[in-house]
Amino acid sequence: MAAKRSTADILDAAVHVREAARSATSGATGVGTVLAALSEVMEYDHASLARWDPLRRRHTTLAGSYPDDVTAYIETRLHHDPVFPVLRSPARGGLWLRDVPWQLLATSPGFQEVLCPLGIEDGVAQCLFATDGRYVGMLNVSTRRPRRAPDPARAVVTLLTEALAAAVDPRSGPPPEETAAADPAADARRPGGLSPRELQVLAELTAGRTNREIAERLYITPRTVGTHIEHILAKLDLPNRAAAAARAAAWGIELSR
Repeated sequence: MAAKRSTADILDAAVHVREAARSATSGATGVGTVLAALSEVMEYDHASLARWDPLRRRHTTLAGSYPDDVTAYIETRLHHDPVFPVLRSPARGGLWLRDVPWQLLATSPGFQEVLCPLGIEDGVAQCLFATDGRYVGMLNVSTRRPRRAPDPARAVVTLLTEALAAAVDPRSGPPPEETAAADPAADARRPGGLSPRELQVLAELTAGRTNREIAERLYITPRTVGTHIEHILAKLDLPNRAAAAARAAAWGIELSR
């Protein structure tokens, strides 16, 4: 049984997860093979890998074994859960269920309405970030049995996050917006030749949001927001963000709902 494995066995299994993630990143296999390999690292009852869609502002499950209602929660409501801001901190190495303060769990619809009815007692939710700081998706793993302590799988899951992020990131190859920027026809179809991400940031400027507020909404860093704004002002030959917001309004660009 997985619970009796040595740390060396778990590390060997982690190598297989990395191999599966590389294969999924290259398109040679599906993301489901990653979850299958992960079951050798930590035994679970349910698991899923989901991709974050910043345009639709929702998650999309790439592979998973949760019931339909749980999958729907992960995709459309989890990012509004009071627990999610804690989860999404890039400095955090995953949030294990038994480590969540009971006061926070009491306010979480995800725990009260989704996990409790399944009898979940342990597991981890791990947000995944690309190397450029973008939030790209998350891993959810749940079990009905408490895990032993100390648990070497905790550290292993943290070490695997970069490979898992690459497996769910649609931009693991050449970033789409960079590819599009090299296409004059694509540039001509977008106002001011702005990239899709720059148009997103420009729309946020129409609401008067700060860089930090925009970063939180788009799941990127404030520094990245600042860089996008610099590019927007340079491309549109505008003096400041207020002028950029006015230009967006004139073009009819507004926040997506």
